[in-house]
Amino acid sequence: MTTDPQTTARAAESVDEFWATARRHLIRYAHNDFVPAIIERAAGSEVFDSEGRAILDFTSGQMSALLGHCHPAIVECVSRSVSRLDHLFSWMLSRPVVDLAAALANTLPSGLDRVMLLSTGGESNEAAIRMAKLHTGGHEVVSFDQSYHGVTHAAGAATYGISRRGYGPVAPGNLVIPTPNAYRPLFERDGRHDWRTELDHAFAMVDRQSVGSLAAFIAEPILSTGGVIELPPGYLTALKRKCEERGMLLILDEAQTGLCRTGDWYAFQHEGVAPDILTLSKTLGAGLPLAAVITSDEIESTCHDRGFYFGTTHVSDPLAAAVGLTVVTVLQENAFDRTARQLGDRLRRGLLEIQSRHEQVGDVRGRGLLQGIELVTDRESRTPAHDFGGAVTQACFELGLHLNIVQFPGSSSIFRMAPPLTTTDAELDRGLDILDQALTTVAGRG
Repeated sequence: MTTDPQTTARAAESVDEFWATARRHLIRYAHNDFVPAIIERAAGSEVFDSEGRAILDFTSGQMSALLGHCHPAIVECVSRSVSRLDHLFSWMLSRPVVDLAAALANTLPSGLDRVMLLSTGGESNEAAIRMAKLHTGGHEVVSFDQSYHGVTHAAGAATYGISRRGYGPVAPGNLVIPTPNAYRPLFERDGRHDWRTELDHAFAMVDRQSVGSLAAFIAEPILSTGGVIELPPGYLTALKRKCEERGMLLILDEAQTGLCRTGDWYAFQHEGVAPDILTLSKTLGAGLPLAAVITSDEIESTCHDRGFYFGTTHVSDPLAAAVGLTVVTVLQENAFDRTARQLGDRLRRGLLEIQSRHEQVGDVRGRGLLQGIELVTDRESRTPAHDFGGAVTQACFELGLHLNIVQFPGSSSIFRMAPPLTTTDAELDRGLDILDQALTTVAGRG
């Protein structure tokens, strides 16, 4: 089949016009460039560019398309719901909102019974921090030095994984402790990460800095943007105890780990430690903007009595709630927690096999279908391989695989992988083959 030269020329002109218009009108919201492709459609575990090329999506969009792109149940839900109820006055209630609140509570341990539905992860963390401050009467919030909880006021102040330069002062009372990274430990004993001493030292520093107004600790059970760093076994239990000793609440941000991705419904269940406040976002909407704050009846009642207010334009929106209810239903009916464990084991085995052949793969870590690899110049020095990682990212994309390399200080040589829970074995294997090929190609250039 021959291609008409005029058609090809028109297509090229259209692409050039697209990028010229983008450069002329879009605000660039990050220091890294946009992905060099025009995405026309998506389905399942793939997105398709303007040339019809299929690209495996190992980031589930922005770590959100939990059930893959355009899942039939989500498409049907949106099509049906938007013709009945899309948006309401913020103090009007609808059945999808109440039904989703009850469905989420039923997936959680007793005591996490009260739900507020919002739009984004930053927004849900903002609300959770406000509730913690109101409930405890304190204003100090502690988080990890590789944390990422959003870019809004309180959520941004509790975020240390991105640069703060140039934006002026953040909310007062924010304190930081080291992220417990077993691959790069600050404290060691007998050649192993001594996280207990590290945690004790960290909270000794918190106590020295605190003005006696500690309100909350906010953490991800697995720091995703911070480099796919899983808290060591026992750490979450010890952290909860540190909070209880000081009258602080524990907020767990499960934007990326919640709803089956790590092999449990919630990552905190792996250790059996329930938070005082849980926030969900990305995975809850399976690609659509939906978030939740979930807490106890006691905390909700205290906050309400003290005048808690967080009325946003899209709080309790019925269309988003209907999608969230569909997500929970699909996860339950298909036992996707078990699927995530099985696919996660397959992905991890493949990554470990790749590590055995590539000196630049220093570490493989994660749980379920949230996995990461850290690239280094060599395993002895563990020097982050920033430029190498960027080149591998580009090579993977050219070969038909989209991976995300964290591009923030302290974690800019770490790939995050979170394929949809609907990914097939064949798609996982294809992605691993492309990654292997890209690593080989880029290493050969050196």
